[in-house]
Amino acid sequence: MKRICTAILLICLLTAGALADTAVYTATEDDQSAVDVNGAQERMITDAVIEKTGGNASSADASSFRGVNAAVRVYDQATLTISNSTIEATAQNATGVFAYDGGTVNISDCIVNVTGGGSGGVQVAGGGTLYGSSLTVTSASKAAIRSDRGGGVMVLDGGTYTSTGTNGCPAIYSTAEITVRNAECVSEQSRAVIIEGMNSVTLENVTIEGNDQSTKSGSIHANVLLYQSASGDAKEGTSVFTMSGGTITSQSGAMFYCTNTASVINLNSAVLNLSEDNSLLIVSTGRWGKEGRNGGRCTLNAENQTLTGSIIVDSISSLSLSMAGSDFTGSINAGQEGGTVHVTMDENSSWKLTGDSHITSFSGDLQKIDANGYHLFVEGKEIL
Repeated sequence: MKRICTAILLICLLTAGALADTAVYTATEDDQSAVDVNGAQERMITDAVIEKTGGNASSADASSFRGVNAAVRVYDQATLTISNSTIEATAQNATGVFAYDGGTVNISDCIVNVTGGGSGGVQVAGGGTLYGSSLTVTSASKAAIRSDRGGGVMVLDGGTYTSTGTNGCPAIYSTAEITVRNAECVSEQSRAVIIEGMNSVTLENVTIEGNDQSTKSGSIHANVLLYQSASGDAKEGTSVFTMSGGTITSQSGAMFYCTNTASVINLNSAVLNLSEDNSLLIVSTGRWGKEGRNGGRCTLNAENQTLTGSIIVDSISSLSLSMAGSDFTGSINAGQEGGTVHVTMDENSSWKLTGDSHITSFSGDLQKIDANGYHLFVEGKEIL
């Protein structure tokens, strides 16, 4: 018979070292989690139903930065292992599963469904760690895979991750080190990936799709955003996006957009499905940072990669494009000069122009470039 446990009783059970089996855990009060594990202990839950159905967080920041009011909260060096369970969070500012302050969550074969506002699916912040496998995660307000101030580490293998909300509801939002393997990720109405500041997202054999529908003033639609805001949630530094294998699809806007930060994009044998805009990369000023100093500084490394589409680098931004065993069919700053652009191609790479292109320097064999009726300009001088 299932045992119906309050959040307080659950804490007592876990502290006593019990194996909480085939149970239902609920929380309905403000700042209360259905499962709350803290301190230097290791605990387990299996075959459970965990529900956060009522109660508000004392503040949105407490929820987002420290996991207050989450359905499952693990912190203060504790470790919790969860398997074969269902986690429901319907309250406002109630994240599904949250690891914080040295807490570690190991979660497998679980369903996480978050429908309350202001909260994400599975999350780390403040140095938390989360390892997940074969999860089904759905989030209606913020990212299904999410981190916040103080970062941490998240590694996910297998499963599906779906974000259904609009502005600020990507499939993945990173202020941490996030790795996803062998999974399917979808953002129905927002970007696929957002990386803020000195943080990273690594995708291995992942199918991921975004549909940026942002209506904020000055917003540039893009599938993967690498940027630095003024929120203080992420240290300033280089944002890194790495994708090996798999498929990434943009339903709206550019595939990649770098602004107000340094960034590195590493692509290896990934399939890139561009939107109708046919825009591969925008490196430019945007709505973050100080005007005149908020351009992007991007390095794009392509290995065994097919690239298509247009690249735009504005006058206060820079791009270093390096291709190894890769083919590019597209243009760079078509019809006009922009910022600093360096292009390097090895002997196994090629470039077919789809418009007049303006760059700052070129390293490689010009015979590997098919002008296709257009012209290539280097520092304003026509070389093809």
